[in-house]
Amino acid sequence: MPDSSPPPVPAASVPAVPPTPPVPLSALLAREDLGLRLIAGPAEPDTVIHWAHTSEMADPYPYLLGGELLLTAGVHVPTAAGPGEDAPGPDDYFDGYVSRIVAAGGAALGFGLAPVHDTVPPALVAACDTHGLPLLEVPPRTTFSGVARAVWQLMAQARLAELRRVTEAQQSLAAAAARPDPVPAVLRQLARRVNGWAALYGPEGTELAHAGTVPPPHPPEPSRPGPAPEDVLGELAGVVRPRKAQGPAPASATDTVDGVHLTAYALGSGQGFVLGVASPRRDPGDHTIASVASVLLSLLTGEHQSASGAARSAALVRLLLGAAPEAVAPLLGGGQWVVVHARPAGDGPAPDAVSASALAAALGSALVDAGGDVVRVLVPGDRVPAAQPGWTCGISAPASPHGWAAADTQAARALARARATRAALVRHGDRPALADLVPPADAEDHARTLLAPVAGTPALTETLRTWLSLHGSWDRTAVALSVHRNTVRQRIARCAALLDTDLDDPDVRMELWFALREDGTRGAPDAPAARTPE
Repeated sequence: MPDSSPPPVPAASVPAVPPTPPVPLSALLAREDLGLRLIAGPAEPDTVIHWAHTSEMADPYPYLLGGELLLTAGVHVPTAAGPGEDAPGPDDYFDGYVSRIVAAGGAALGFGLAPVHDTVPPALVAACDTHGLPLLEVPPRTTFSGVARAVWQLMAQARLAELRRVTEAQQSLAAAAARPDPVPAVLRQLARRVNGWAALYGPEGTELAHAGTVPPPHPPEPSRPGPAPEDVLGELAGVVRPRKAQGPAPASATDTVDGVHLTAYALGSGQGFVLGVASPRRDPGDHTIASVASVLLSLLTGEHQSASGAARSAALVRLLLGAAPEAVAPLLGGGQWVVVHARPAGDGPAPDAVSASALAAALGSALVDAGGDVVRVLVPGDRVPAAQPGWTCGISAPASPHGWAAADTQAARALARARATRAALVRHGDRPALADLVPPADAEDHARTLLAPVAGTPALTETLRTWLSLHGSWDRTAVALSVHRNTVRQRIARCAALLDTDLDDPDVRMELWFALREDGTRGAPDAPAARTPE
């Protein structure tokens, strides 16, 4: 039977596991309407499934991403070899088949009875026991689509429960921050919500407060010499603590000791405070809860009462009274800054103030604007923003205060490109280009002349710029501009008519691209290679 799977995905572009919580295999086995039966492999309670996939390929390895329940009716199983034929025996065949599933990260295998096989081949049962792969028997009355639907139903239920858990945690953390002893109260709530241990470290690395209990090793191991999780977490705190002499520090750092997941978050106060968390698991929901706690602790450790907070307040007042950005920038500290534009990944709801603040804290900044559908964060140039779970981000090139407006444009266009290409993060690349060999005044005059027919309609110029940057892709341009693809076609056709030129000509595309780079801002994305439109 031909396989309907997509072609193999290169390792560099394999997507990460989606943020939706996985489904315990035990929950699927508990569904009486499916009648699934575990007949081989381990019966571990922590075995989880991220999705269900059907394949009749003899080697499904290239088509698996990891975490699947692979369903097969055994169409691929070779028949017994006739006289003079050279074919592998059932033991060798199933051993190779199961080993490839395990190597690809498959979570479990479901074997359907009828119409091909009346029973599960004993050699397959033995191979699954050997390689530790759970094997499920799927009865004739249960269709593979029914199993896949059950997986998605359980995933939806788990997603709803996770959202409810995160929401309740946010509310409890906010209530804790309003208590007379806010820092210990927030740490207690955080430790309770992640079922682990939380600590606050001072600028000198001293543990100022902690709450909860460090999770036991998993799996349990006999006592042996080695650093305790608390000691390793203290070292992680030193990794994220800002130190000018050692260059930029990451906003967070992670490690694992004996199955205990450790994470350190640099608090946005900029004073060197660090939040450390030790938990038995590392789920997206736990990361969100810890990020909310880091925002609250950033405020509680003196953001508004500190000298840096007072300086930022002074900078805001001076800007409101008419001062230029470069005049107030010294109050904020540092000469170079990076602008980050971010939107929730997928079709998530518009960000609220709490999620925007959590994102800013993860990026290592307290300068955040959560207006509209896009969160904008101004990050010190000594930090390197990384991709954040659940967010799609566009990053500008480092800019001094007089270039903040251009950096804002760069970040906006990088975000549009990230959404169009389904990338978690896109950075604006600032490098010398061929256009830099032309005197700026001459380049700007040429751009104004060439683009004059469309310059009066911003929608046309922006559509043309985005379309060129995405190699003439109608669909990705529509996603980047949040319009219908037919609208993109109509606008591009209108541009071609007004410019009286052939947009399929690569020379024309290149000339228009250089002109658009000079038209009003230097903040466009990197020039694309000319290709035929889709």
